[in-house]
Amino acid sequence: MESGVYGKYAAYLPQVMDLLANDVKTYNEQYRARYGESAYEHFLYRVKSEDSMAEKCSRKGLSVTPESALGRIHDAIGLRIVCNFVDDVYGIVDYLRALSHVEVVEEKDYIRAVKPNGYRSYHMILRVRTPFEAAPGNPEGCYYAEVQLRTIAMDSWAALEHQVKYKKTLSGVDLALITAELKRCADELASCDLSMQTIRNLIREKSEETT
Repeated sequence: MESGVYGKYAAYLPQVMDLLANDVKTYNEQYRARYGESAYEHFLYRVKSEDSMAEKCSRKGLSVTPESALGRIHDAIGLRIVCNFVDDVYGIVDYLRALSHVEVVEEKDYIRAVKPNGYRSYHMILRVRTPFEAAPGNPEGCYYAEVQLRTIAMDSWAALEHQVKYKKTLSGVDLALITAELKRCADELASCDLSMQTIRNLIREKSEETT
């Protein structure tokens, strides 16, 4: 019997991840051919380590098994796509939603429905149909992946907010002040994202008129 929380299915996870990553890269190639630029600034993807997944299963009160790790928890495969502009986020979302071998099982639009602390991002849980054997309890050949999409401004803000969240030495007063400042910055960055999107749209409209 294979050891580790993923069991024998661990061998399939990098391949499933690569299938989905190649879909995103294909979209980027099509986008670049049309607009002469990339659809995203950077694109990261990973398989969650077995130790991290085992800890997450335990924290959630689940058995440390492939069925829990790959069926009840959906982020063994994670992709983060960071775009220059908000419209590019939604362009990739639409592309992923239309893929014939992908089903969106959950999505949360924190760009339009901003979290109270100012957090903005687009989250998707995808069920990807593959030729591989699926873990117990999952539909035949299916694996889950979590996708997060955001702009550069949103990504920078989220990285800073993450530092604050796990900083143990902040006092109550410091934390309240920093939280308020973070919320203000989030709103200002969102305004900048909107302005930059408008400028980019004007540039493209002018370019189309002259071609």
